[in-house]
Amino acid sequence: METFQIDAIDQSLGRLASRIATMLRGKHKATYEPRITPQIIVEVTNINKIKFTGLKLEQKTYHHYSGYPGGMKNRNLGELWKKNPKEVIRHTVYRMLPDNRTRDVIIKNLKFK
Repeated sequence: METFQIDAIDQSLGRLASRIATMLRGKHKATYEPRITPQIIVEVTNINKIKFTGLKLEQKTYHHYSGYPGGMKNRNLGELWKKNPKEVIRHTVYRMLPDNRTRDVIIKNLKFK
């Protein structure tokens, strides 16, 4: 298993997440094959020093609908970031991975220090 470390100081959330997703899939390597799940671990450090551009902390909202009447929950990025910043990054990277069976396997290789 290969291990890569990424320092998140002064990197924006989206650009950091796309870089992590690319590395988790192994697309940065010359031997990339889409049908093979790579054995690559990505460790992210200094996640509390990520920068947010614009008014994203106040204006960006995440929606969750339970399926029941009145079951729509809206939370902004600032609330989620205060509660659990690791989960915000994990969710962002998860949505950038391909929507197939390998996504749940690949996201387990994302670690935080």
